[in-house]
Amino acid sequence: MPFIELSAYLLIGILSGLFAGLFGTGGGILVVPALILLFTQLELGGDWVPHLAIGTSLATILGTGAASTHAHHRRGGVRWDLFVKLAPGILLGAWTGAGLAAFLPELWLKRFFAGFLVFVGLRMLIRQRPHRVRGLPGTGGLQLAGGGIGMLSALVGIGGGSLTVPFLSGRGLELRQAVGTSAACGLPIALAGTLGFVVAGWGRAGLPELGTGFVYWPAVGVILLTSMPAAPMGAHLAHALPVAVLRRLFGLMLLAIAWRLAV
Repeated sequence: MPFIELSAYLLIGILSGLFAGLFGTGGGILVVPALILLFTQLELGGDWVPHLAIGTSLATILGTGAASTHAHHRRGGVRWDLFVKLAPGILLGAWTGAGLAAFLPELWLKRFFAGFLVFVGLRMLIRQRPHRVRGLPGTGGLQLAGGGIGMLSALVGIGGGSLTVPFLSGRGLELRQAVGTSAACGLPIALAGTLGFVVAGWGRAGLPELGTGFVYWPAVGVILLTSMPAAPMGAHLAHALPVAVLRRLFGLMLLAIAWRLAV
């Protein structure tokens, strides 16, 4: 592997690990656009660059998300009772989302990802009027919500934090618990999404030899070398920073990534 490519994967891993622990995103919200830009420069993936980036991102979340979840769990930041109710819907939704992504053209998949980031980023930045916090739905409602979160997250290759965090915090969970629970929910998203992208990309022309379907394993391995150690540091910051700062950082990060991907 060329030194520049190796260095890029290592840097992506450090930054994605920090963001995973800090925002409960699983790191994919950074990994996807970074890999799209890198794979394009390397001419890796042919007409399937966004698909390869998303599938590879989901595979890295298996490791990064596990490290982030463990760090949040040690601080009492994971509501496992909610995770158990959300997980079945998340698994089914993520599998479905991976299948849908295979039918989207390269350009539209990139635009969909950028538009999604703009929407969520603005939602986190704009000060909303005080409103009555809604309570958490029952088991059926949580499974339905999990299905929607899983499907959209797999479509854009993220751990679901940008969806799960607002959903849980808007229903009364303290933000740090919402972030920790979101990190845990990223694991079933990553598992089902990775398998879905492997199947969806199986036998496609133009994909790299060291990949399986839409997952490029050399990138996965190198990114995990640095993302897994960095995730606990991000989780520590999440429990040390004020809630208002955490929310603004989250929104600004999403808008910056969307702008870079669109230009």
